[in-house]
Amino acid sequence: MPSAPSSVAASLSALTAISPLDGRYGRQTAALRDVFSEYAFMRARLRVETHWLIGLSRLGLPELAPLPPESVARLDALVEQFSVADCEEIKAIEAQTNHDVKAVEYWIKRRTADDPALKAAAEFIHFACTSEDINNVSHALMLAQGRFVLQDRLRALLARLRELAHAYADVPMLSRTHGQPASPTTVGKEFANVVLRLGAAIDAISRVTLLAKMNGAVGNYNAHLSAYPAVEWEAFSRSVVEGLGLAHNTHTIQIEPHDYMAELFDAIARANTVLLDLDRDLWGYIALGYFKQKLKPGEIGSSTMPHKVNPIDFENSEGNLGIANALLRHLAEKLPVSRWQRDLTDSTVLRNLGVAFGYCLVAYESCQRGLGKLEINAAAIAADLDGAWEVLAEPVQTVMRRYGVPEPYEKLKELTRGKSITREVLHAFLRELEIPPAARDALLAMTPASYVGKAAELARRS
Repeated sequence: MPSAPSSVAASLSALTAISPLDGRYGRQTAALRDVFSEYAFMRARLRVETHWLIGLSRLGLPELAPLPPESVARLDALVEQFSVADCEEIKAIEAQTNHDVKAVEYWIKRRTADDPALKAAAEFIHFACTSEDINNVSHALMLAQGRFVLQDRLRALLARLRELAHAYADVPMLSRTHGQPASPTTVGKEFANVVLRLGAAIDAISRVTLLAKMNGAVGNYNAHLSAYPAVEWEAFSRSVVEGLGLAHNTHTIQIEPHDYMAELFDAIARANTVLLDLDRDLWGYIALGYFKQKLKPGEIGSSTMPHKVNPIDFENSEGNLGIANALLRHLAEKLPVSRWQRDLTDSTVLRNLGVAFGYCLVAYESCQRGLGKLEINAAAIAADLDGAWEVLAEPVQTVMRRYGVPEPYEKLKELTRGKSITREVLHAFLRELEIPPAARDALLAMTPASYVGKAAELARRS
């Protein structure tokens, strides 16, 4: 029987972390700790609470005097200088209140009690807000940062793929449709296809508008109007949200309905799918010998087969993209669904935003590392092309059609289908064709390597 696990809890480290994002892949995901961690979430809440209070103080409410510049600076400093120790203080308050947002409110009151203006304004901290007013804005701020991090890595991948497209624009390569030899292309053109797809996907991620709301318990400004019925609360709420760089959602229940999140996650998943397709294709081309991989001294490919140099980076990227997309699609499907005016199923799910983004980063870095190891094997690619003269059946039957040769497709099908055609066999067929001599000579001069159409031009346009 297997032994029972130790009852002594190991201290948290990269070696004891349950999630590989904090363990094995901790270096790759470090950039997200300042975006999606509990500390980052608490700091975002603090930013929203102070921003709301400062805005209220400028609204001309009779019971809330405008905050002097030094008090505003004090609130700004709470956000800018917010530390892990500060977060631990809030968590200690939360342990008593069992409410995280209320703990932030109490912490602000404690930290500003020595400032007369802020002490007088203490009960306007979190005024008329529901917790979700603070949380939804915080999530939007976090997603803005997280999107920036992902796009930065995606654009680096895009730049590398464009370099490869241009560098190999003129290198002819046998295509494969349904896994079978098909009309030739160039290596650069195949990279260019990915460049255009990935560029469009990145643009789609950029176009998603990040929304937020600050309209009270069920989205109607009920509490706001009960206290100050003459205030244009919707306009004020819009100003606060837009002042944080977000777009204002006018119609919500208690929660911002998360439709924009679904749009964002779907867009990221589409970019990931483009890269997953690339990973699989490159894996296949390495298997065919079209690419070699740069060797790293001391690296081992197999514990028993010394010769192996495995395409592990593309495999790692593919696997982590799959996990990322599974999470992103769950988020996109689940978050817009809430019972009546709200339930808490979104709350626990939203705590996994960083997990989905983290697997994206791991995948992107693995793909980038794999691209950096690629070395083209021009001899293998050329040999593959030279063994596939049957692919010239397409241009031959197309020219035959032009000059009215009867049943051109059928004649080429009989000659080539399921057969390995040599240069000599094809040329013998061409010499018997009743077409103009110039057209025959052009076909006789053609090789699989020269039959690439506009591939090189298209590659350079990427």
